[in-house]
Amino acid sequence: MRTIVLLGSTGSIGTQTLDVIRDRRDQFRVVGLGASGGNLELLAAQIVEFQPETVALARPAAANQLQGLLYAEADKRGWNAGDFRLPKLLLGPDAATELAAADVDVVLNAITGAAGLLPTLATLAKGTTLALANKESLVIGGRLVTSAARPGQIVAVDSEHSAFAQALRSGRADEVRRLVLTASGGPFRGRTREDLAAVTPDDAMAHPTWAMGRVITINSSTLVNKGLELLEAALLYDVALDDVVVTVHPQSIVHSMVEFHDGSTIAQASPPDMRLPIGIALTWPDRLADAARPCDWSTPATWTFEPVDNDTFPAIELARSSGKAGGTAPAVYNAANEAAVDAFCEGRIGFLAITEIISACLDEHLASGHVADDNLTVEAVLAADRWGRERAAELVEARA
Repeated sequence: MRTIVLLGSTGSIGTQTLDVIRDRRDQFRVVGLGASGGNLELLAAQIVEFQPETVALARPAAANQLQGLLYAEADKRGWNAGDFRLPKLLLGPDAATELAAADVDVVLNAITGAAGLLPTLATLAKGTTLALANKESLVIGGRLVTSAARPGQIVAVDSEHSAFAQALRSGRADEVRRLVLTASGGPFRGRTREDLAAVTPDDAMAHPTWAMGRVITINSSTLVNKGLELLEAALLYDVALDDVVVTVHPQSIVHSMVEFHDGSTIAQASPPDMRLPIGIALTWPDRLADAARPCDWSTPATWTFEPVDNDTFPAIELARSSGKAGGTAPAVYNAANEAAVDAFCEGRIGFLAITEIISACLDEHLASGHVADDNLTVEAVLAADRWGRERAAELVEARA
């Protein structure tokens, strides 16, 4: 039986991870859950169902409300007071980092955004297998994260990076020519920049394939998410940034491919369902039986691929340029995006302004304040993250 700490339990990846575990209690035991506190009702239901020993809650002020919800949830299930034991509560912004250092088999980090960096580093320092859904921590931490990990310690949860890991089993590292990262194209595939000038947050949230949280869904509409995934792939699999190419595959069946130097391309294909890469991450290097349904070969299907329109969607090449600069540049890319996405969702800027603000912040940072890889520290990364958010907020206000 594998013991699991799940950080970000009430988000999209967190809830799907618990779906995988729910019917496999003989294989997995949830030792800890971590959440921001934005959905206390769901967190309470998860705690009562999975009975973790420890819960990390980022908002200390929500502790009393959570305790009341726990007793209400237990009562709803018809339990007596003695049937339910309150977990140990870790409170505050460092709670998830403390929980990440628990003595377990796997920590699945599904925290959203830069807040996942310190829990990622704590997991690696402990020596625990890190199932990584929080791509931002790897992107902004860069070589700080990869140098802290022993070989094979980081297992990707993103469907694309899980696909790479599976396809890479088909050959040696020195036989790999390039990684081919697939993108659905999001809800605005095929539109021009002029078409996108007036789109709304609701339009951007209407992803054609995946049901995800707000940040990752908006990032998919701008292709910022694909930019982050490009950086993650290069770091995870030690491939040059120019050797990671992106192709648009609207059906989201082929999750990514590896091209080898003899001309072979190995693809990993399955219907869009995050439970499959989650299952692999929890049991790596083994596969989890029946984690998700396979492709249906009894019905006709067409898979298409097309190049990215980088003029309309510049986010991928902005990410590539930030990765080539290295150091703190990817942290600014990510931070400026998160601030701009918030502003877009609040109606303070238009859709096209998101990548325009990212570009402006990157240019300013590289001109003054950039810290290169050789001098990179956690403090420098966090300082760049703060600067990127603050500068992006200033640019939002200037536009407003």
